[in-house]
Amino acid sequence: MTTNLRTRDGGPATSRPASRRSHGEGPFRYASTGAGIILLAIMAAIAVFLISEAIPALQANKGHFLTELTWDPNGSQVFGIGALAFGTVLSSAIALVIATPIAVGVALFISHYAPRRLAGPLGYLVDLLAAVPSVVYGLWGVAFLVPLLITPSKWLNENLGWFPLFAGEGAIGGKTMLAGGIVLAIMILPIIAAISREVFLQAPKMNEEAALALGATRWEMIRMAVLPFGRPGVISAAMLGLGRAMGETIAVALIFPATFGISIQILTPNGNSIAANIANGFGEATPIGRGALIASGLVLFVITLLVNIAARMVINRRKEYARAAA
Repeated sequence: MTTNLRTRDGGPATSRPASRRSHGEGPFRYASTGAGIILLAIMAAIAVFLISEAIPALQANKGHFLTELTWDPNGSQVFGIGALAFGTVLSSAIALVIATPIAVGVALFISHYAPRRLAGPLGYLVDLLAAVPSVVYGLWGVAFLVPLLITPSKWLNENLGWFPLFAGEGAIGGKTMLAGGIVLAIMILPIIAAISREVFLQAPKMNEEAALALGATRWEMIRMAVLPFGRPGVISAAMLGLGRAMGETIAVALIFPATFGISIQILTPNGNSIAANIANGFGEATPIGRGALIASGLVLFVITLLVNIAARMVINRRKEYARAAA
């Protein structure tokens, strides 16, 4: 069976037989399906492992796992995830609020403002920053950022202390939630910027040229033609960065003071995260303690899954922009 086509000169032409065209479709379809099944199996295996290892510790827990503000599974067998989950979410939220606007600005500069000779090296630099090991960021944060933030933190507390985030008494500055959030923001900024840059470069050129032809300024063109098209991609990039921030271990373990209280005061030395607590406590943990740490990892797994589901729901509502690019 052949399909009649037309050549450039107008004469008839025939394509390859349909049986030959579809010869590789079957194996490719099976390979793609198998890859998807393997991915789901891996996710299910991780969930089963976390649940099976966490159940004995949860049964031995003498406190409420979600609300207890004490972590002592090796001694009194009382441990709660509430303070750790709160610290994880708060530090990641601070990082996301700081990093996303800067990353979008960097992406727009590279894709639409920078000269071509400068855009290439800047893009490579952003990609290189994403590959820096997290321990380097953590050491930089401890040695340079933490002492540097003491004076600004005191100024914020004295002048903006009426705002709950900047309130607090006693020690101000040092190893605080603000310092951890800034380090996490620097870590996720290259990820968000790199993905956003690629999304902005895919914006339809016809829409950009049409906006400019109608007399729009470059910023108006970006606001009307680029940002609406790239919004789903920016949201996806932000969610990837948020997942990196939530799961970061070494950098926050070096900066957070490892306290177990719930407080929104980001200028006082308090706070901890699930990943940092696992890194600090796994080596000395008893079997019940390791189970408790694995249970906290299960909570982090669920939080990350919920965040990604919410992001996917937001992106699905913006499908019209993806169709516009087709």
